Amino acid sequence: MSNRTAVTDFLLRGFSDMRELQILHFVVFLVIYLTALVRNLLVITAVALDRHFHTPMYFFLMNLSILDLGSISVTIPKSMANSLMNTRSISYSGCVTQVFLFLFLISADHALLTVMVYDRYVAICQPLHYESVMNRGACVQMAASAWISGIVYSALHTGNTFALTFCGDNTVDQFFCEIPQLLKLICSDSYLSEVGFIAFGACLALACFVFIIVSYVQIFKTVLRIPSEQGRHRAFSTCLPHLIVITMFLSTSSFAYLKPTSSSTSALDLVAAVLYSTVPPVLNPIVYSMRNKEIKASLQRLTGWRLFAKN
Repeated sequence: MSNRTAVTDFLLRGFSDMRELQILHFVVFLVIYLTALVRNLLVITAVALDRHFHTPMYFFLMNLSILDLGSISVTIPKSMANSLMNTRSISYSGCVTQVFLFLFLISADHALLTVMVYDRYVAICQPLHYESVMNRGACVQMAASAWISGIVYSALHTGNTFALTFCGDNTVDQFFCEIPQLLKLICSDSYLSEVGFIAFGACLALACFVFIIVSYVQIFKTVLRIPSEQGRHRAFSTCLPHLIVITMFLSTSSFAYLKPTSSSTSALDLVAAVLYSTVPPVLNPIVYSMRNKEIKASLQRLTGWRLFAKN
């Protein structure tokens, strides 16, 4: 250990060493970031300012947009800045902050998506009890539980990872600080830490997955008993987008976090990281909200009110 130098900063993986491709990476990520920023801010604005959307479903959607906006803001701007300035470095404290915030936000995102399944289950399977079960206090408690669980989960694993000793190579084989890639840089025996991380994450993911599957089985059984075809179509249209988002999010994030780091390949890790860190914040507003005629009408009303309020 005396011949090893402690790591004081990290080098993030770039998408390319060619200057032209670095500029292209900056432009592509800038478009992705601005798209996610505008779409999520529109959802947040519509739900917050329009009283028609002060319902449990839209309350959870607003929280989801806040989490998505935060998660993409943690990773994309730093990667864009590195490409623009032709650098790859990130400070040790910056890496710790990035790991904590990103893991907190995607964990809370995961928990909130699970809560939203329960909201759809009550709305479709127990419609007569929906208002009493999903009252304002219950919704606030569920959303707060999702945020708090994300903080606890992130603090636990961030602390566990950075309590270990980094030395030697300081190159993170990813475009942001990601725990599975950081574990490769630990010079001490990280086997037990890695096994504990994978086991704990797998248990949480499995519990949420089982809950989601059981809930959707009950939802689909109830929907199939709806006599009218229009009613069935309307019920499926509210559930299928949520199921698509959950499947995409869980599959890519599970690939990145729930497999041993020794079995990973750089190309697959990079693709998976791009998918679970950038695609959901861009697609969620479209899947949930932008196809909704009510939200479109609300945005038009709010925009017109802001522009012509003084006239």
